[in-house]
Amino acid sequence: MTYISYRQLHEKSGGLARILAEKGVKPDTIVGLVLERSPDMIVGILAVLKAGGAYLPIDPDYPQERVDFMLKDS
Repeated sequence: MTYISYRQLHEKSGGLARILAEKGVKPDTIVGLVLERSPDMIVGILAVLKAGGAYLPIDPDYPQERVDFMLKDS
């Protein structure tokens, strides 16, 4: 299992949040996250929230048809 400190979590999620904001993420923007459960997933979730968006967790093991439906429906 990989561990990161709270400081690393804060710094990584803040940096990613700035990038997401530059790319246009703002309140009510839905950002799909296709990640295995890991510290990277937590970083991604926090980054989306810090940028003001909403995250949509997508399991990488879902069939493509399910992923397509989730993206279309959201």
